[in-house]
Amino acid sequence: MTIIGFILFLIVAAVCAWIAEYFVPGRIPGGFFTAAVIGIIGGWIGANLLGSFGPSLEGVALLPTIIGSAILVFALAMLSRTLRGAKV
Repeated sequence: MTIIGFILFLIVAAVCAWIAEYFVPGRIPGGFFTAAVIGIIGGWIGANLLGSFGPSLEGVALLPTIIGSAILVFALAMLSRTLRGAKV
């Protein structure tokens, strides 16, 4: 994988995470790099749960990545909400 390929991979993963953010009641904290990490992890979750199907761009299967990122954003939002409510 070249540097340009890796950068495009990160961009596609981040866009998938931002798309997933609109489907679930939660926010991705941070900026581009956090969204890219959530997109990569979400892609891994989606690929393990659903397999690799649908259109692919720069080695990222778009539908499983969006669905996996939505699951991850939802889980992080619930965890954040739980931690904010806890009295320390």
